[in-house]
Amino acid sequence: MIISAPNLLIDGTFSGPGAVTRFAFLPDLPPPAPTDMAAWVAKATAGNDPLFSAVIDKASGRAAGRQALMRVTPEHGVIEIGNILWGPAIARSRAATEALYLAARHVFEDLGYRRFEWKCNGRNEPSKAAARRFGFSYEGLFRQHMWIKGENRDTAWFSMLDSEWPGFRREYDRWLDPSNFDAAGGQKSKLQVL
Repeated sequence: MIISAPNLLIDGTFSGPGAVTRFAFLPDLPPPAPTDMAAWVAKATAGNDPLFSAVIDKASGRAAGRQALMRVTPEHGVIEIGNILWGPAIARSRAATEALYLAARHVFEDLGYRRFEWKCNGRNEPSKAAARRFGFSYEGLFRQHMWIKGENRDTAWFSMLDSEWPGFRREYDRWLDPSNFDAAGGQKSKLQVL
């Protein structure tokens, strides 16, 4: 799906109030103008690693986030999900969980990979909590792993393995089923892949 760059700025996911906070642990900065967003989209779609996807909010039909498959290592069957930015319309929602689920399903079932990784800044507590909620196992902290935006980054590493995926998939399918949500969209039971 092709998304026009100016539309990515409209709902405030990539700009406006809170954007600086949403970008705090990402390698890039919030785009100040539609032309900057257009340049970012052109650059992001020019390569295949990272391979970015727009996360579309079905309710509005708008791009409400992004995520990327990256550090693709087919010879070892390893791939990472990263550069995750789920905007206010979908953060901590069914849509964000479904976006992660679809990526994991693609990695394990379509690509046949053995290992799915999630890495984040060691200070990014919301990202670490999300990784655990989605079923990724914490593997450790790589100290002074990167230099990002003029700061040291210790990197927290998480993984999910192909042997774990069948059980996780059953739980994701159960949780994402429409019967698990009330009329207002609230979950009736929590995702339990831990």
